Amino acid sequence: MKILKAQVLITLFMEGSIFEMEKNNELVKELKEKLLFSRKNAVYNMSDEELAECDSFCEDYKDFMDKAKIEREAVAYSIELLKQNGYVEYKKGMKLNAGDKIYRNNRGKAVLMAIIGTAPIEEGVRLCAAHIDSPRLDLKQNPLYEDTELALFKTHYYGGIKKYQWTTIPLALHGVVCKADGTSVNVSIGEDESDPVFCVTDLLPHLANTQMSKTLAKGITGEQLNILIGSRPFKDDEESGAVKLNIMNILFEKYGITEADFISSELEAVPAFKARDIGFDRSMIGAYGHDDKVCAYPALRATVDCKNPVHTVVTVLTDKEETGSDGNTGLCSAYLEYFIADIAEALGSDGRTVLSASECLSADVNAAFDPTFPDVNERNNCAYINRGVVVTKYTGARGKSGTSDASAEFTGRIRRLMDEKNVIWQTGELGKVDEGGGGTVAAYIANLNVDTIDLGVPVLSMHAPYEIVSKIDTYMAYKAFMAFVED
Repeated sequence: MKILKAQVLITLFMEGSIFEMEKNNELVKELKEKLLFSRKNAVYNMSDEELAECDSFCEDYKDFMDKAKIEREAVAYSIELLKQNGYVEYKKGMKLNAGDKIYRNNRGKAVLMAIIGTAPIEEGVRLCAAHIDSPRLDLKQNPLYEDTELALFKTHYYGGIKKYQWTTIPLALHGVVCKADGTSVNVSIGEDESDPVFCVTDLLPHLANTQMSKTLAKGITGEQLNILIGSRPFKDDEESGAVKLNIMNILFEKYGITEADFISSELEAVPAFKARDIGFDRSMIGAYGHDDKVCAYPALRATVDCKNPVHTVVTVLTDKEETGSDGNTGLCSAYLEYFIADIAEALGSDGRTVLSASECLSADVNAAFDPTFPDVNERNNCAYINRGVVVTKYTGARGKSGTSDASAEFTGRIRRLMDEKNVIWQTGELGKVDEGGGGTVAAYIANLNVDTIDLGVPVLSMHAPYEIVSKIDTYMAYKAFMAFVED
């Protein structure tokens, strides 16, 4: 009997201890959730219905990527979508009222759009800014030449590229040619299955000992990025240059252009790849030009889908970011400032007042952590695939050079907004402090006295001919822009 009683007491004691342990574990768990910061794969916080919405949105995005490989095509696509949704082209002096939808085309290479809100314009605008240019190969002004009965185009690379990545891949040719008579012709060759494609050649490994002893940066030089475009001579000409002549004859018959017309052309060689699902689970998208169309498209869609905003919404899809944002279609230009000033004037205010009260999401990508190359990142402060849209307080290089560095107050506002609207987000920076980095358009908009922060999608293989993004992160970018423009 005594033994039995003792056993009961021991059991009760142990149960009490276990209860206390479990209670303590729950308290520790609650404390961790309350005090510590962590991000996990977004799948765990998304319903099956939201995942289905995500995948559907990304199908539309892939269609956009296939139709808008260069900035001119992105502008044309955007304007067509805007027109379908009731937007009209804005001319200075037009009267504006709440609910009006307007756009302005800047030279066919950048586009601005706005929805007039119900709040006084003096309260500022909700500004989204993304770029639609991507690294590529541009044809030189005098590109066509023949060597040993091969016809080639000379190129000048645009933006930051690893030159060796652009050899031995299929290339398409996009752009415009302005002819001597003042007319223009649009060019797109290499996208249809029936089209030819083009290519930059490379050495076979058997003869590449010298080349392969060089650094990656010098293995292929800029002047070696010559695009192979033909090899058959013009039959009625057995003299030198017959292959070149044959190529020009084909181009003249198809487009009515002569060799001199290349001088007034903008022709861009881009990968001929289509946007495709990546992975057995189809969780990612591979495509050319995610940087920065993966932010431009969600911003465009959020603007189009926004109904009856409180604050006026302005979205700009800009050119020239990859080369420093200079020129009259880049955001170092005053065209954004002029557009907002025109809107302000039409609503009885002035641009300076409106800009000073405005907020901006600089919609640009960030580098995703790649486990194959972990050493360039600091793991606590980098972006990861499938952890949501990236809020980047500062970009720049090394000592925060070339960045606007968003204030704590504005960072806090965006943080609260994302949480309130159930947007899955993370923070990130572009590599280790001493490793390098890069800038976005944020600094140029912040220079207008606008509260600005970077927000965008993490990308694997950024600036490569074929970049990779997560569908979830792309969709969360759309949700983030929707939350911002509707706020």
